[in-house]
Amino acid sequence: MLMQRKIRISIVVAAVIAIILSSCSRMGYGVLLWSTDSPPVDSGTVLPVYIKSNIEKIWVVGVPETVSRDRDFKMEIPLSQMEFVGSRKKANEWAVEFAPYAMVYAENLQDRLPIRSSPDNNSSQVYRLRLGEIIKILSLVNGVPPISTTGDPLPGAWYRVMTSDGVTGYCFSYRLRIFNQYDKSVQTANLRGSEPDPELDNVLSKTWSAESYLQMINSRRINIQELEKNYRFDPGFETGVARIILPDIERQFIYERIIPDGDRAWAFEGANLQMVLRNNSTLAVQFSDGDVRRTIVFNALSNSISDIVLQEEARRENQFMDIYNLGPAFTSLNYGTITFLQTGDFVWNGFALLVPQLIPYQANGTGSISMDIFIAPSLEGNNTGAFSMQFAGVSANSVIYFMYIIDDQSLRLEAVPDFAIENNIITRRAASPTVLYFYRDSPY
Repeated sequence: MLMQRKIRISIVVAAVIAIILSSCSRMGYGVLLWSTDSPPVDSGTVLPVYIKSNIEKIWVVGVPETVSRDRDFKMEIPLSQMEFVGSRKKANEWAVEFAPYAMVYAENLQDRLPIRSSPDNNSSQVYRLRLGEIIKILSLVNGVPPISTTGDPLPGAWYRVMTSDGVTGYCFSYRLRIFNQYDKSVQTANLRGSEPDPELDNVLSKTWSAESYLQMINSRRINIQELEKNYRFDPGFETGVARIILPDIERQFIYERIIPDGDRAWAFEGANLQMVLRNNSTLAVQFSDGDVRRTIVFNALSNSISDIVLQEEARRENQFMDIYNLGPAFTSLNYGTITFLQTGDFVWNGFALLVPQLIPYQANGTGSISMDIFIAPSLEGNNTGAFSMQFAGVSANSVIYFMYIIDDQSLRLEAVPDFAIENNIITRRAASPTVLYFYRDSPY
């Protein structure tokens, strides 16, 4: 019965369509959102609309003369794949606005990637994409960038998108591969201008990090937490959205393409943004911030941030092992015994005289050591190094800092107050420093 009913409905719908088409009546015009294969009609094409069937969920439309010279030739397309506008004039205007994304699609690179109800990662999910699923890009939108596991905004942009079965919503581009329907290089060529530009290609091939990162590396005082925040300038070559991400500023610039603007200089067309390559590893980025023209310098590092982090972690481990190998236990007549463990932890017994002036009441005598503190050049000659101690059982903010001198006989610790530390660097001594002397415990 159900099948017979569907057949009768289809016959009725077909009859109605035939009557309407035979009278050549036209509802208006619409813009095709998803290209068709048979017959081949590109997305963004303005088409005459003859009928809308809510039962069959289709539009019946005419096709361009370039596809068929038969004026009576009609085709059916899903309701979701047509933006019905009304008059031809309004449809043409809508098509012009849609043109930058008419041929742009995206491939999903992460299974179950969500499409959301608004351009915000906290908004509700309306669809989950399959790995490799193709979606239609409808427009670029402003939104809230998702945050990575390191606490930094992910690179990319929010787009309004549509699935092949008509679900619309918003998707962030970090896990999408955006491409042009006919020529995957067209979008790239449009973003970088039409003429070959080896210098620009060189700029776009590099990662441009905050100038402070190069200063850290050159001084050999590397703050891993700052590096992992990945402060940078991203030209947004694949998305058309350039971004500046720094501790005191975060800006994005939506642009149409990158064009030459002088010797080793380029402008981002459609945005208030320029960049100048000062040398192969230094890039100056310029933009207006209110009435002020700002220039921010970024650097191309010789190694990736991940490699620099790994090298710094190895240096810290070696520095700690130097203390461990010279100990691992050191004893003071007044301040107890500190035993360094190979895991990077410590056990400290007999420190009652240091409570609460230096060590909190809640400290239970165990904790961890981090070699994450550096010494300013003016203090470096008198010390072997510095570290921080975090006691178990106390607030994570209750960290104690020490400069130290060590040899095969003794360990000397000098407590450093919080106010003497700037950007993980000890810049000065306390006015009346607390100095603790320990002697290496004899292994015999």
